[in-house]
Amino acid sequence: MSINAFLPLILIIGLMFLMTRSAKKKQQQAAQMRNEMQPGSGVRTIGGMYATVKEVNDDTVLLDAGPGVELLFAKNSIGAVLSDDEYNRIVHGIEHDLKADGAVVPDDASSLTETDEPAADASSGDKTVDLGKKDADDEVADAKADAAEPKKSDGESDAK
Repeated sequence: MSINAFLPLILIIGLMFLMTRSAKKKQQQAAQMRNEMQPGSGVRTIGGMYATVKEVNDDTVLLDAGPGVELLFAKNSIGAVLSDDEYNRIVHGIEHDLKADGAVVPDDASSLTETDEPAADASSGDKTVDLGKKDADDEVADAKADAAEPKKSDGESDAK
């Protein structure tokens, strides 16, 4: 027999090995995360409940889910141990102070268009275009000017 006949079998065995190795690594990371839990940590259970760790035992965790609500869970039911910022953001709605992180995006684009260069001279021939809203008086005056001008027509309509 040639090696080409065994190549698919070897490939399947290699893929199975890699898949089980990846799953085993994830299980070890989850077990390490659960073992490193400490009282006061914010956690999310696999059922989606957020609580604070009150006490950690060998196989169980006592969680404080609210005032006067203590729940006993198996360690395996803890889905994630959250950082303090993330827990406060999710549970209490407290946002992290973004001003301490650095650059802040402005609310409007006006600060992006300002330059330190002097304005262009009027002698250069550039005209300034006003893109602002017109006052109601200006609109009435424009409408009267349009009505005063005779409309030119050759008598034919464009509709067919």
